[in-house]
Amino acid sequence: MNTAEEIKTLVREKYGQIAEQSREENAASCCGAGGCSTVDYTIMSEDYSATDGYVPDADLGLGCGIPTEFAQIKKGDVVLDLGSGAGNDAFVARALVGTSGKVIGVDMTASMIDKARKNNDTLGFNNVEFRLGEIEHLPIGGSMVDVIVSNCVLNLVPNKNQAFAEMFRVLKPGGHFSVSDIVLKGELPDGLRTAAEMYAGCVAGAIQLEDYLDGIRAAGFANVSVPKDRAITIPDDILSNYLSSEEIVAFKQSGNQITSVTVYGEKPTVEKSCCSGDCCS
Repeated sequence: MNTAEEIKTLVREKYGQIAEQSREENAASCCGAGGCSTVDYTIMSEDYSATDGYVPDADLGLGCGIPTEFAQIKKGDVVLDLGSGAGNDAFVARALVGTSGKVIGVDMTASMIDKARKNNDTLGFNNVEFRLGEIEHLPIGGSMVDVIVSNCVLNLVPNKNQAFAEMFRVLKPGGHFSVSDIVLKGELPDGLRTAAEMYAGCVAGAIQLEDYLDGIRAAGFANVSVPKDRAITIPDDILSNYLSSEEIVAFKQSGNQITSVTVYGEKPTVEKSCCSGDCCS
């Protein structure tokens, strides 16, 4: 990966292919729910089946958490889903906002937007919409949203600081976010860090947890916390596509971790200025 545009092109192509597949087909790929493994289990995604508003046709198994679990969504809220895919988290959010609220999904892959809109047409929701756009340049006005959710998407964004700044811009003062994502604790081996497939699979694009949290705080968010944190284990038959046997052993012994986290943060009700509080004397 050399440039932001090359990364975006890779992600669009990969997720464009995924949009044409079923969840079962995605489970047999290196990106998403399953792995290139004969073992039938998920690597990153969590089970939505008991979640209110869950729509199986909208679940492609591409997430790494359930961000609505900690999103404190209320009836009547306006919710924004970043990287909305086929609509899975958007439809769960819709069950929480009810008929008086609104849900907006944004995705940069046109075929995902088409799939989500078809799912929404089938469901007949008139307060859910899907917009084509990039997270670094959201097609939404400032201070328009009560809650932001996102599921295993921000790690794919080349300019994460710009993404965090856009999240801050579109949230109303007093609004908040809950995003699930893949982060690192320690360094990835070079073979994983540089592999295009592992970037599209949400691993190579991940950054250190503390850098991730620092970027969020630098954008202006307050009360940032990590209510959920779980290690991700990639099976050896996937690792062997990128690492030698010796490198796999060294990686496992290093203590370095690929981790799924859910991060929560709030936009302050009153934004700081250069002459507020004690910042001027």
